[in-house]
Amino acid sequence: VVDADGRRIAFEALYGEQKAIVVFVRNFLCYTCKEYVEDLAKVPKAFLQEANVRLIVIGQSSYHHIKPFCSLTGYTHEMYVDPQREIYKTFGMKRGEGDNLSVRSPHVKSNMILGSIRSMWRAMTGPAFDFQGDPAQQGGALILGPGNEVHFLHLDKNRLDHVPINTVLQLAGVKTVNFTNKAQIIDI
Repeated sequence: VVDADGRRIAFEALYGEQKAIVVFVRNFLCYTCKEYVEDLAKVPKAFLQEANVRLIVIGQSSYHHIKPFCSLTGYTHEMYVDPQREIYKTFGMKRGEGDNLSVRSPHVKSNMILGSIRSMWRAMTGPAFDFQGDPAQQGGALILGPGNEVHFLHLDKNRLDHVPINTVLQLAGVKTVNFTNKAQIIDI
């Protein structure tokens, strides 16, 4: 993988010493990925430190797109890219949309038309007009490490098939987060 400064890092180094939640996004212009990463940004660093877990997002574009995407989404955890999609291929992440578009990510707020228009606008107004990765590539979420242990693997079937973030946090032993803007009701 490559970091935001263009340094190459072995993928295994990300989870070799401690457990890591690794989220692969379709591309940095994908509106569903943007909204998913906006919610990942809400996971407090303290929750991750308490559980000794890293939170990592991997995209598949040039490393030049990492800092602008982090700025856009408010994401401050680790982010890398796999420009040749080697890791995507190794884990068997698919290209193209699956059959079941009825699956709905709880983290996606935009409808398909408005979200697609916003993505296209970002592509056209960005410094380098590109799709920031293969637009047909699907992502996924994993919990890895320490070492070569795979605790969880979810391969997205389509752009809306993100695993709920709290599910992944729970499986990794991290406190969950309230992603709604509604006040929580506490029953006493």
